[in-house]
Amino acid sequence: MPALKIPAAERFAQLGLLAITALLLVGLGGPLAALLAQAFAQGGEAGSFAHFAAYLRSPALLSSLWNSLWVSALVTALVLPLAFAFAYGLTRSCMPGKALLRSISLLPLLAPSLLAAISLIYWFGNQGVAKAFWNALGFESIYGASGLVLAECFAVFPHTLMILVTALSLADARLYESADALGSSALRKFLTITLPGAKYGLISAALVTFTMVITDFGVPKVVGGDFNVLATDVFKLVIGQQDFQRGAVVALLLLTPAALSFGVDQLLLRRRQTAMLSARAVPLVPKPSRGFDALMFGYCTLIAALMLAMFLMAVYASFVTLWPYNLSLSLNHYVSGIIDAELGDALLNSLKLATGTALLGPLIVFLGAYLLEKTRGLAALRPLLRLLASLPMAVPGLVLGLGYIFFFNAPANPLHFMYQSGALLVLCTVVHFYTTGHLTMVTALKAIDAEFEAVSASLKVPFYKTLWRVTLPICLPTLIDVSRYFFVNAMTTISAVVFLYSPDMRLASVAILNLDEAGEIGPATAMAVLIVAVSAGVNCLYLLLGRWAQARTQAWRQR
Repeated sequence: MPALKIPAAERFAQLGLLAITALLLVGLGGPLAALLAQAFAQGGEAGSFAHFAAYLRSPALLSSLWNSLWVSALVTALVLPLAFAFAYGLTRSCMPGKALLRSISLLPLLAPSLLAAISLIYWFGNQGVAKAFWNALGFESIYGASGLVLAECFAVFPHTLMILVTALSLADARLYESADALGSSALRKFLTITLPGAKYGLISAALVTFTMVITDFGVPKVVGGDFNVLATDVFKLVIGQQDFQRGAVVALLLLTPAALSFGVDQLLLRRRQTAMLSARAVPLVPKPSRGFDALMFGYCTLIAALMLAMFLMAVYASFVTLWPYNLSLSLNHYVSGIIDAELGDALLNSLKLATGTALLGPLIVFLGAYLLEKTRGLAALRPLLRLLASLPMAVPGLVLGLGYIFFFNAPANPLHFMYQSGALLVLCTVVHFYTTGHLTMVTALKAIDAEFEAVSASLKVPFYKTLWRVTLPICLPTLIDVSRYFFVNAMTTISAVVFLYSPDMRLASVAILNLDEAGEIGPATAMAVLIVAVSAGVNCLYLLLGRWAQARTQAWRQR
């Protein structure tokens, strides 16, 4: 029998799938494989496990592992109830100012985690305005475990809050109506309906919080002091001691809890999605209650005030002439630090990285998600692409950046020319944040009726025409949201790029680290504040663009 001829459009789609898969293999699979090769490289008589054996014989490195674990667990235990109460106030009360309070709580998303650590130094450091209060609480110094825990709580709070707000927003009002009819108390409804209903969100938030803390690099680098954790150990071994093999071993240890958390989260996610298929929930609308609303408003206002205090301290300190001896306000730090040629170039480089990531990332994510969900063929390749699309969420930035060194710096690699280039920074950043964008686009694509593709296929319309005329207009608002996500994260990221920048391609977030190490905390603060200002300004532009896209999509649907 003659072989069936594959239509040109279908061949084009399959080539697209191959291209996306190849890109993720180069940007993710290759670096991880190179990292494994370094960690298991032959090491004398002990063979491939020599570097692991050496690690287990090092009390200092084992102490770092223990420090990372207990600090991450403590931050999770503190942030989870605080964020849950805040989310409960936003979703289950009629308190005023919800939009403003939620916006304030999300401020840390616009800043590198370094900003929280720097603010703590101004508040409770050796020359801090509230050092006496910190000492009265029983802490000798902000440098160490106490400062690390406090700064991490500030940095991860909005991420935990967003998950819990979503979980509490999915409540079924019918359950509460039935409980009211049975005369159940408020406490009983909370314990038997609210908590079980938010169980997945609580577990997912706990896993995300734990993973973010154990893999964070910026906060421990600034306020960790002599309190070592895995993230700083990787940096010291690779940059300070040039011990790449032991650095790879520690990176794998850093990868393990993140991968386990991701695996558990994925299993829970699948179960929850299955359970929601037959649900016919009625949205819960909170009822006014003067006492409860006042209590929630007071609590949320307190949390928002604490977050504003952290943020505004950094803004204020960036204008102080010489802390704490000359508190007059000036632009000295901005002039000496930002207008300086090298640091000005660092901010410009960050803008270039964020712009390139915001343009390239959504394009790759959208095409990958569309080709997976809306086309046919290459059935054997699709599971691999789905795995590669989901895996970046489980890979910490430090681990990915270290893998890029081993993979792209290898002389035998034909892609060696990309090492320490802007293109490599963009690729690393896109891959690092790929999973969230991919899941967002898949959700949007699944909301589009499959009949569009069926009708197009029956009329022999090429898939790319349907993509351009139907799918893209509908998904445009989501595409803009994904682009905003890439831009903000590219402006604030540090862990994935700290190993990859070159003297000609310094980034603003890395410049903050370098300035802090040099004792130039004023210019470092000014740079962090500028990153927030740029992120906030661009975020406002994205909001306007999103409204335009929503109006355009609505007009398209009405045609």
